[in-house]
Amino acid sequence: MKKIVIIGAGPAGLTAANELLKDSGDYEVVMLEGAQVIGGISQTVRYNGNRMDIGGHRFFSKSDEVMKWWSDLMPIQGAPSFDDKKLGREKPLEKGGPDPEKEDNVMLVRTRVSRIYYNKKFFDYPVSMSAATIKNMGFGTTMAAGFSYLKSAMFKKDETSLENFYINRFGKKLYRMFFEGYTEKLWGRHPRDISADWGSQRVKGLSIRAVLKDMFSKTFGSKKKNKEVETSLIEQFWYPKYGPGQLWETAAKAAEEKGAKILKGYQVKNIVCQNGKITSVVCDTPDGEITIAGDIFISSMPVKDLVCGMTGDKPDNKIVEIAKGLPYRDFVTVGLLVNKLNLKNETNIKTLGNIVPDCWIYVQEPGVKVGRIQIFNNWSPYMVKDPENTVWIGLEFFCAEGDDFWNMTDEECIFLAAKELESMGIITSSDILDSHREKVKKAYPAYFDTYAQIDELIKCLDGYENLYCVGRNGQHRYNNMDHSMLTAMKAAQAIKAGKTDKHDIWNVNTEKEYHEQKSN
Repeated sequence: MKKIVIIGAGPAGLTAANELLKDSGDYEVVMLEGAQVIGGISQTVRYNGNRMDIGGHRFFSKSDEVMKWWSDLMPIQGAPSFDDKKLGREKPLEKGGPDPEKEDNVMLVRTRVSRIYYNKKFFDYPVSMSAATIKNMGFGTTMAAGFSYLKSAMFKKDETSLENFYINRFGKKLYRMFFEGYTEKLWGRHPRDISADWGSQRVKGLSIRAVLKDMFSKTFGSKKKNKEVETSLIEQFWYPKYGPGQLWETAAKAAEEKGAKILKGYQVKNIVCQNGKITSVVCDTPDGEITIAGDIFISSMPVKDLVCGMTGDKPDNKIVEIAKGLPYRDFVTVGLLVNKLNLKNETNIKTLGNIVPDCWIYVQEPGVKVGRIQIFNNWSPYMVKDPENTVWIGLEFFCAEGDDFWNMTDEECIFLAAKELESMGIITSSDILDSHREKVKKAYPAYFDTYAQIDELIKCLDGYENLYCVGRNGQHRYNNMDHSMLTAMKAAQAIKAGKTDKHDIWNVNTEKEYHEQKSN
């Protein structure tokens, strides 16, 4: 029996464990998780009866295999959720599916609403040429944006940077309004200094042309459904009753029932290499330093930490320097429980307490650090202890570990978050009932600095025949959750087939279509 060591119990690691054990008794699987919680960045934090989704996760994929994987673990609702029932909102229900009012192991069907908040006004996300957009921008700005887009369509720029990538698809005017500042806030770098690879992964297929095409198809009611729907235009998604962490805790339980051993608080610090293979890993644990040997290793730990932690037959200095230079953005979420929001719901979507219906609000306001706001009531009413009388929101900040913002005390950070929301007219500080802060290291692999040499690093890692790199940090690729899972599925398939070729694993999410595009 071969012993497989999986580093990391996030979506990729847990998917790999379940896939390896689902129809085989040939493997002993040990999972090493540095934290005391399951799910990585897809965990759900519990705080005083309310729950926070770290980062926000919509369960939708163009992969039927991934969709089935999720629904096999958590069946789709067969009866209305609390808020839908209360408001008379209709959702597609699964015949014979569980009732979320009576059962917990259930996936909800939710309505996707995400908008941009700019100059104290809401704009569609992605930007559309709707009457509301034209009204908010004004006739003059709208005309300038239109001519700017036409110019960009006629005179394409070489896509040598993320800036040129955006300008080619939206024109310089809309780029300046809705992409430049937000991107710099997110990454801490100007878009001209970021590789276009990020855009090709995250917004490929999305452009003014795609938005107009979708708008006209809806306006003129074509009976023939558009075969391909861009990610940001998808109108519904699945979501676990108690947040993403609930699904991954369920996945962890399923893996343990199949025989996997999950060791929490096991932080891998060294990877021992010999003769082109990994032989063992050294972990810091609650019981001291422990060495764990294995036959095959699946890594979802950050590539920087993996390479820099290698000992023995380790990579040469050039590869180590590339790994050391790989950049990340770290992440802070501040949860605020408030009596009410000061924002008016001017949509036709009914909500509890008539709050705005957004899952996410992308903050484009100048002069504030907050990048995005989650309204957890709208993800799932079960995320909030009292969803009828309180609003539970999450403010997302992008930063660098060790910088002034990261090093703030909880009190300082929460005070800043509250003041920024108040300055934007979103809340009144006196309405705050409770608050909480969460910090996440290496949340976003970034596409600058030594990232330009990532192919050399990949070639080196592939040289270790029993090492398989999966997931967002394991591949230093800003994948969504479904693509992290697919890398793990490909790795499990390769291991079962005895293949040491990693091409299919690295090739996930490099196709030209949009990363959540799905055929109807």
